[in-house]
Amino acid sequence: MSLREELEAVLCDGTDEEREILRLSLQAIRQKRERNSAYPSGFLGLAGKFTDSKSYRFRIPITPYMLNRGGFVHGGITATLVDSTMGSLVNRSLPDERFAVTAEMKVHYLQPGRGEELISTAHLLQMGQTLAVTECRVENEQGRLIALATATFSLQKKPGL
Repeated sequence: MSLREELEAVLCDGTDEEREILRLSLQAIRQKRERNSAYPSGFLGLAGKFTDSKSYRFRIPITPYMLNRGGFVHGGITATLVDSTMGSLVNRSLPDERFAVTAEMKVHYLQPGRGEELISTAHLLQMGQTLAVTECRVENEQGRLIALATATFSLQKKPGL
């Protein structure tokens, strides 16, 4: 069966959940093309904003793509969300010739991820010349604390500069 035939089969005979996964796949491709973001960011629909000079936030709907077999947000998705939120905060705080990569991250999973959306808010604790330290809270729309994370980022110079 060709890719086109498989896509048509899912569109015509697939479940709502399967069609949602296809929609998220297209969203990830579109976001990669338009913003050169990573595919996981596109699957999650990440689009963040500064809430103040040292805080950055993502709000994302909980989708079938994110759920584990128990019906809760998969821990790896939560880890990706906090890493993306903290990384976005640090990278958007740096001058154009610099970038950050995760050097260390710790995630405390406090409650199962459930609800309508996840709100991930990162705070910059310390920005040095070579390292940045951040923390991040993930809550659902009801304010229930799902996870708490900290991370250290290595600050690098872009190649060729």
